[in-house]
Amino acid sequence: MTTTRERGAPARAPAPDSDRAAYRATLLELARADGRVWCLDSDMGGLERQFEAELPGQYVDLGIAEANLITVAAAVASTGVLPFVNTMAAFASARALEQVKIDVAYHALPVRIVGTHSGLSAAHLGPTHHAQQDLAVMRSLPNMTVMTPADPAETVRMVRAAAYLPGPVYIRLGRNPTPPVHAGDDGDGDGDGDGDGDGDGFTVGRAVRLRAGGDVTIVAAGALPVRFALDAARRLAAAGIEACVLNMHTIKPLDVAALVEAAETTAGVVTVEDHSVLGGLGGAVAETLAEHRPARVVRVGVGDAFCSRPGSHEEQLAQCGVSRDHVVRAAESVLRGRPDVRTSTEQGESP
Repeated sequence: MTTTRERGAPARAPAPDSDRAAYRATLLELARADGRVWCLDSDMGGLERQFEAELPGQYVDLGIAEANLITVAAAVASTGVLPFVNTMAAFASARALEQVKIDVAYHALPVRIVGTHSGLSAAHLGPTHHAQQDLAVMRSLPNMTVMTPADPAETVRMVRAAAYLPGPVYIRLGRNPTPPVHAGDDGDGDGDGDGDGDGDGFTVGRAVRLRAGGDVTIVAAGALPVRFALDAARRLAAAGIEACVLNMHTIKPLDVAALVEAAETTAGVVTVEDHSVLGGLGGAVAETLAEHRPARVVRVGVGDAFCSRPGSHEEQLAQCGVSRDHVVRAAESVLRGRPDVRTSTEQGESP
């Protein structure tokens, strides 16, 4: 039998293996369909070959001048353009913060700020390029929606959803390839992922349950944190501890209902993030539960210090307090007050 491919049809392009690659492919797809979607670049590399080569009239490279980049984005957004701003998370949330605040957020303009190399994913570039503060900064700005995907498939869904949201949006991306979490490899839900919950859907402001469990809830945001949460949940399950895992892809608006349910049905909450323990996901969750349903919250995140030691992304995170083992220990600390559940340490396993 002759297959379609043998008759000359092109093979399906491989799925992007990083959220950055998935974002760029989706941005081009959106711009092909809508001339209002523009790509504003800061000499990030690659976008000129992908986007400008096909749609030069919708591409502007402002160079390494992030404050100017944001102001130009605000200006064109005020004319009806839907600009996607491309820069590093560290620069969007620090070097250009005044322009983000005054030019974009104050006027509630539809600028989509896409910050790559977030958290410690720019490991090799050191503290000047680390972004430990961007979630705290961006979620404090009025009118700003703040999101971070767990894998490339979710990135596709997130960017499509963000394109037409009212007001400004900050999307936080990593740098390197990451394993899939959700079912589906291109946003269509037709592949295989690691989660066993309702991970195929995506709604801004609604957490995705990746794993059910009634003992403790692990709330994670971002590719490696979600991976660590799932790995920790499997290890806890081997010790008889069932952990619910929530992918909190939207930091603002936060899914208050999901957090209240977690506080009411489990012993407490562990948050996991590639960000400072101050002001990011952990801070948002703690604030929300303190107001709506007080519960025990243990934050797993980067400690209150710069990471100046060399190493890979995962090595630096582990040095700063973020890893599967740190999540396991945090979950166990939440459960110590429940006599009906033995921790893995009590069962003789090394944390």
